[in-house]
Amino acid sequence: MKRYWARGSLYRLLSFLTACFLMIFTSTRLAAQGEDEVTPEVQQLYAQAKQAQQRGDDTTAIEKYKAMLKLAPHLAAGYNNLGMLYFNEHDYTHAAETLRRGLELNPNMPSASAMLGMSYFQMGEDGKAEPLLIKALKAKPDDDQVEMLLVHAFINEKKLDEATSYLNSFLARNPKNQEAWYLLGKAYLQLSENALKKINEIDPDSVVAHEITGEIDESMHNYDLALVEYKKAIDLAPNQPGTHMHMGDAFWNMSKWESAQGEFRAEITNDPNNCMAHWKLADAILEGNGSNDDALNEANKAVERCPALMQARVDRARALVRLGRQPEALPDLLMAEKDSPNEPSIHFLLAAVYRAQGKSAEALAEMKTYGALDREARATVATQAQEANSIKSTSK
Repeated sequence: MKRYWARGSLYRLLSFLTACFLMIFTSTRLAAQGEDEVTPEVQQLYAQAKQAQQRGDDTTAIEKYKAMLKLAPHLAAGYNNLGMLYFNEHDYTHAAETLRRGLELNPNMPSASAMLGMSYFQMGEDGKAEPLLIKALKAKPDDDQVEMLLVHAFINEKKLDEATSYLNSFLARNPKNQEAWYLLGKAYLQLSENALKKINEIDPDSVVAHEITGEIDESMHNYDLALVEYKKAIDLAPNQPGTHMHMGDAFWNMSKWESAQGEFRAEITNDPNNCMAHWKLADAILEGNGSNDDALNEANKAVERCPALMQARVDRARALVRLGRQPEALPDLLMAEKDSPNEPSIHFLLAAVYRAQGKSAEALAEMKTYGALDREARATVATQAQEANSIKSTSK
């Protein structure tokens, strides 16, 4: 099995390694590796191989190196150069054999270790590639290309903990590398799936198992199936914090406001300090056209417990506006606007507050901002829907 990893990145790495491998075979250096083998004929063959490489004739260069190594079989650097040429020709089998021989003669060559690891990787032998790439990376810890290749090998072998460790190290140096972020997400997703599988193996009828299954169904908008799983969790642990919250969230996402209110109230009974439950209860009351006073009371509790929960501040402002207490809503709205300046509803409420204060110019400016942001949001949704329909129509 042959694989081709990130072709552009691979050849950038190859260029670097080539420079490392093109060692100058002076008679002194050759003598240090095998004095008896350094003959004028060997030096002549090396010179011919170099000339062939310089004019791009790798086939001739390979033959010259092979002939040279028959006469001087203990010259490690010669195997490195020959292995590099094989690799350049995508002949990974011969590259691996040749580089391995060179490392047997001189193990202290990180570049050769890297190239041999790359050859094994391309041949699908990740287990053999890993220790060699690790060795090369220890010699040059900031070698991004070798590190990414090692990550791919780990992911292929399902060694996800190792992959995430190296990816986090890589991203610390390259925070804008999209491929690394993608691989990190992919690795974490697989780790998550493995954890969920383990949970079900331990006890598929546990509260945790049902809640997680419900969350998965809910993430795919299969709300009816999610409700079934959340109901099973509630039946198993009706007084456990979190069980009613899951059910309430599902009803809330389905816009079933009365049902959502009931679940959020039950959650607050189990967990009185749950600021998310207080906020979502306030929101469900407002959306369901319930008591504005009740909504304000719950929003106050949410903000008291979690002052940075801007959604709760916006809903508190919304309740105050409905109660005709616009001036009291302004501080929350200004704070929320600073946190989320592109949220249309905040500007709509600000316009209402400014109108109530007789600030016509400010109110008009906020309505213009609201209109622009709302149109932009609707256009984005429409474009996404159009693109989705286009894909569906072409896939029939």
